[in-house]
Amino acid sequence: MKINVHKIATNFTGEYCYTHARGTALPSGKIFVTTQPLLLSGVDVFYGVEKFTVDGKNFKASPITPCKNLAREKRGEKNTVVVSDCTPLYHKVTGKILLLGHSLLYGEDNRLVQKRPRHTAYAVYDGEKGDFEHFKLLDMGDTEYYFAGNGSGQSFEEENGDLLIPFYYQSRFDIENGKYNASAAVMRCAFDGEKLKILEIGAPLALNVPRGFCEPSVIKYENKYFLCLRNDNDGYLAKSKDGLHYGDLQPLCFDDGSSVGNYCTQQHWLTGGDKLWLVYTRRAENNGHVFRHRAPLFIAEVDPLSLRVIRATEKVVVPERGARLGNFGCCSLGDGRGVVIASEWMQFGGGDSEGWKRCMQYGSDNSIFVSEILFD
Repeated sequence: MKINVHKIATNFTGEYCYTHARGTALPSGKIFVTTQPLLLSGVDVFYGVEKFTVDGKNFKASPITPCKNLAREKRGEKNTVVVSDCTPLYHKVTGKILLLGHSLLYGEDNRLVQKRPRHTAYAVYDGEKGDFEHFKLLDMGDTEYYFAGNGSGQSFEEENGDLLIPFYYQSRFDIENGKYNASAAVMRCAFDGEKLKILEIGAPLALNVPRGFCEPSVIKYENKYFLCLRNDNDGYLAKSKDGLHYGDLQPLCFDDGSSVGNYCTQQHWLTGGDKLWLVYTRRAENNGHVFRHRAPLFIAEVDPLSLRVIRATEKVVVPERGARLGNFGCCSLGDGRGVVIASEWMQFGGGDSEGWKRCMQYGSDNSIFVSEILFD
């Protein structure tokens, strides 16, 4: 495996920073990337989605431009809604770019409304207009899936065009009673180029640990499906025969049985060189200065039978420069290459308006990294 790290400047000023940079490969050879600004003086205060493209050969990037229909919107007199935690996906059967994420609701004080519904949000890219259409919300009812979204998830397109979309959720009862222990599941959806339609929802995965499971990602490898899940104490892996019902749930461990050290941070998948790969963060001997040890990003092979991470294959795929990298994305370029895309999140903790200065002491400047992986 060879890794080439490419860096894109964002003209960081200290007030906002770009986050949630993720991409999808297009037939043209370009990589379509979305990202969104975060207010550094707030806690998870996100602004509208923006986009750019990267040439898959020379890795030159176009300017980052706002998506007009994915800006913040007023909801009534006091609230504001925005689509967040997005991942773009090129849907091969329809030839459309589909953006998947979830909705966030802010109150007058620009803080998240706690007892709120949440929906999987999606938007379709109009190639002629050069922008996304207005986002839609996926209706899953207002009881069991009251607080449900695909935020930071990695979805998979089947050969017939059906989409396996992972999500995490809580019931209305739990949200209204201040409980937070989310379950995760995968839904199979049809996409006709304009609308998503839920065909089936798989069995839930739950864990009796604070906050439960969130930010799941799915991939298919050798006719089986693999799911990774975020949890406060450990990352988790599971596998399935049909993509909807998962077993062999286990914490993220190396092949010697020791814990990988991933916690409270998402992971994502890649396949290449006829192997299954996982990209993740973990505790290491030299990254204690990074929020939740969320940098560097590592890549390693996963044994599909044991679901263990093969320690000897581990490499750094995006370097650590003081800023966290945990909100990232992966995609295959379809020619024996893959990419990992991550933006430097310039906060040490939420609401840490001066934390960017601490991050910059180690060299970070809110760059967006596009790491090219050439699989053997």
